[in-house]
Amino acid sequence: MTGLQWVGLAGWLGLLAAFFPREFWPKFKQEKDYQHWVLASVVVLFLLWSLRAGLTDGLKVHFLALTILTLCHGWRIACLIGVAPLLLLAGFGLLPLADIGLYGLTGVTLPVLVSYGLFALTYRYLAHHLFVYIFVGAFINAALTMIAHMVLTSGWIALSGIFSWSYIVENYLVLMPLLLFPEALINGMAITLLVVYRPEWVRTFHDGDYLDRR
Repeated sequence: MTGLQWVGLAGWLGLLAAFFPREFWPKFKQEKDYQHWVLASVVVLFLLWSLRAGLTDGLKVHFLALTILTLCHGWRIACLIGVAPLLLLAGFGLLPLADIGLYGLTGVTLPVLVSYGLFALTYRYLAHHLFVYIFVGAFINAALTMIAHMVLTSGWIALSGIFSWSYIVENYLVLMPLLLFPEALINGMAITLLVVYRPEWVRTFHDGDYLDRR
């Protein structure tokens, strides 16, 4: 492993340790419905992340669904859940094991923090309205999170010296406009369905905030 890969692994594991949600394991152990919800989240993420495309080997893109993960589970548990799909991808040979720390850092943990930060700003400064929650907190949030993910990923690839910055822009970042709307649509539609049919599965959604207009 290179020095950059060690730094990425140390940073990723350090953030996971610092943000580890102590309430997760007791809840996961005791509630079967919650077990199913967490495992379903892992499976969906693995399937989405395994469907990769790109203009060249080594610069692949995929949908994230990290905004819906963050809104449903909270940012700490979202960071933890994101570990499982990465390990599965590495186990199936879809992700170089040496790069798992960098992928975990720039592809999961930091985008989750960006997504939750954007939601927190929305909650604090915008009206507590269902439309705002769905359109800004999920739809626009997901697009901005995708931008953050691709810029962060481009940064470590450029630092590693694998590709030049101009090559990354022409073969990776050029795909960004094609991904933003589908990513936003996936997260926006998913959160819409969940707040209508399963609001108890969405940790950041509270009826009293968004539906009680008395």
